[in-house]
Amino acid sequence: MDGWVEFKTEDGVRVVVEGVEDEDGARLVSRGDGPARAARTFEDSLDGVRAAAASALRVFRDGSLRPDSVELEFGVKLSAEAGAVIAKGSAEGHLVVRLSWSPEQSPARPLGPDAAGRS
Repeated sequence: MDGWVEFKTEDGVRVVVEGVEDEDGARLVSRGDGPARAARTFEDSLDGVRAAAASALRVFRDGSLRPDSVELEFGVKLSAEAGAVIAKGSAEGHLVVRLSWSPEQSPARPLGPDAAGRS
């Protein structure tokens, strides 16, 4: 299982993920016959990504834009040493933000031929 990293959840469940390559193309190689073991739990490894998402949500929700909904997409890589890191996409970092607004509701108007003559 070369190149695999094993995380444990706080509940003790085993999560195995494919190891990431570093800038030089080197891969983490496990010792023995199993995956390399991560130093932190799966949840602890995701803490940085969770904090980044919370900060991004604050920026977009609390600013002047006031969207009805905010959708964030992070590419995440997992590493035995670093835990979870935001993955580099085709640009220098990978973060997709989608903001949406609902159209304002116009007041209800009476419909039909009689409506034009009413005031």
